Amino acid sequence: MFLRLLFVLLSALNIAVGAWLLLGQPYAHGGNPTDSGVSELKLLSELPEPPASTPISAPVAAINTAPASTSHTCLALGPFATPQDLRNARQRLAAQADRTRSRQEQTTQSNGWWVYLPASGSRAQALALARQVGEKNIGDYFVVSSGDRSNTISLGVFKDPSNARKRRDQVVAAGFPALMSERAETVPEYWLDVVMPDSAEADWRNRIRASGVGSHSTGCF
Repeated sequence: MFLRLLFVLLSALNIAVGAWLLLGQPYAHGGNPTDSGVSELKLLSELPEPPASTPISAPVAAINTAPASTSHTCLALGPFATPQDLRNARQRLAAQADRTRSRQEQTTQSNGWWVYLPASGSRAQALALARQVGEKNIGDYFVVSSGDRSNTISLGVFKDPSNARKRRDQVVAAGFPALMSERAETVPEYWLDVVMPDSAEADWRNRIRASGVGSHSTGCF
C-alpha cells in the first residue's frame, strides 16, 4: 500500500515538473522577450559586418589665378622753362599718372663765347694796348676795369662759336694774341618725375604740349 502511494506521488511530481518546464519558461513558445516598441539588445558579435566604405574623393580646390599687376614706367620729364610750366604739366598729368614729384636742379649752361686779349700787368698797360688795337681799325672792344678779369681787353661775346673764331682770327692776324673761351653760368632746371602705367606712357606729350620738354627713365619712388 505504501509503495503504491509513493509511486503515485512520484508520477504526479514528474507530471508537475514537466508541465512547469513546458509552460512556465518565458521563451518556450518563441515569444519576443522585450516589450513592444523596445529595440532588441544584441551582442557585438551578433551584429552584421558593416559594408565596405566607398572612398570619397576630396574636392579639388579651384585655383584662383590673380590678375597680373599692371606694369609701370618711371620717367623724368623736363626741363621746364619756368616753375609755372612745371605746375601746369603736373596738373595735366594728375589723372594719368599714379604718382608725380616736382624737383629743381642746378645746371651749368653755355652763355656764349668770349673773345679777349689777356690781362695786362696794370691798368695803364691795358689802356696802352687798347689804343694799339684801335689803331689797327679793330672796333668794339673795351678794357675790363673790375673783377677777376680786370685789365683784360674784351673783343666781344658771341652765341655762335663760329662767329667767335672769326673775330679771334681777325685780331690775331692784326698781331694781337687774342683768345676765345666759352662762358658758362649756373641756372635752375625744373623737372617732373612721374610713375604711370605703360599704357599711358606715350600719351604724356599730348597732355603737356610744351616745347623743349623731353623724357628719360628714372628711379621709381
